[in-house]
Amino acid sequence: MPSPRRLALSTLALSAVAVLGAACAANAPESSDDQFVVGYSQSNNAEPYRAQLNLQLQYFVKQHPDLKLLPITDAHQDSATQVSHVQNFVQQKVDALVVSPNEPAPLTAAVQQACAAGIPVIILDRTVNTDCYSAFIGGDNYVIGKLAGEAAVQALPNGGNVAELRGILSSQPQIDRDQGFRDAIAGHNITITEQQEAKWLKANATAVMQQWLSKGSRIDLVYSHNDDMALGAQLAVQGAGREGMPIIGIDGLAIPTGGIRAVQNGQLLTTYVYPTGAEQAVDTLVKLQRKEPVEKKQVLGTTQVTKENAAQLYQQYDMSGKVGG
Repeated sequence: MPSPRRLALSTLALSAVAVLGAACAANAPESSDDQFVVGYSQSNNAEPYRAQLNLQLQYFVKQHPDLKLLPITDAHQDSATQVSHVQNFVQQKVDALVVSPNEPAPLTAAVQQACAAGIPVIILDRTVNTDCYSAFIGGDNYVIGKLAGEAAVQALPNGGNVAELRGILSSQPQIDRDQGFRDAIAGHNITITEQQEAKWLKANATAVMQQWLSKGSRIDLVYSHNDDMALGAQLAVQGAGREGMPIIGIDGLAIPTGGIRAVQNGQLLTTYVYPTGAEQAVDTLVKLQRKEPVEKKQVLGTTQVTKENAAQLYQQYDMSGKVGG
């Protein structure tokens, strides 16, 4: 049987180990359980703009070790799939949710569900039909559409026919880019003679443009709601031997296949920088984590890309050294 002295020493040793262990735990690095977990529901990774947005968001999140971005989900332009993705994030009880809606109406209830669960939501680029979110971050698509219309008026001083390649018809950016353009060309003898939804995708735009050209449509200028569709139209124009037709796009990505290079190379007449909002989204996430107030509506500015400023803008917005895109 152990002596009382030995029992006392054993008890003292165990107490010392316990105190040492507690001290080590207090000084240990934060575990993943202490991280602010973020889910991001993306509408469609196939669009170059959204692929670049994903890369930039991942980069800026990595600058904050206490943020943890779960694998970005891709809805492939299917709103029902995206609703499911958002609901899954809600069930996982993420600390914050970022959503780039494919369409406003179908995603509204899912965003409200996250809101009801007490999860702060950042709406990135495209709106939903509720204000039950923490912040909206995106460009002013009406203003950009109007600027594109003014560029068309300048390119067609005597008027002419325009072909319009539209994004998903139910998405707010498409609606606003269309309306702004129409308001700008009104009263300038410019008519939109061809228009069709190409769903933001290059291959769709090439096929649509080929159809218009093959049936002999008189087209003096192409207005595309994004650069990917604009470059799709340019392929069709080149294939038909119609080089020189002015094409206007929107996005102005600083990547080798993006709109800035396309203006620099003469493939597009002009485009407009549409910032991804990734940096602003992460700044907002940090504020949400710290329970600081955030700006409810964050409208990002734009810059027209011309041959004269394309090189400078490419250098300004190029993140290839950081994200590899």
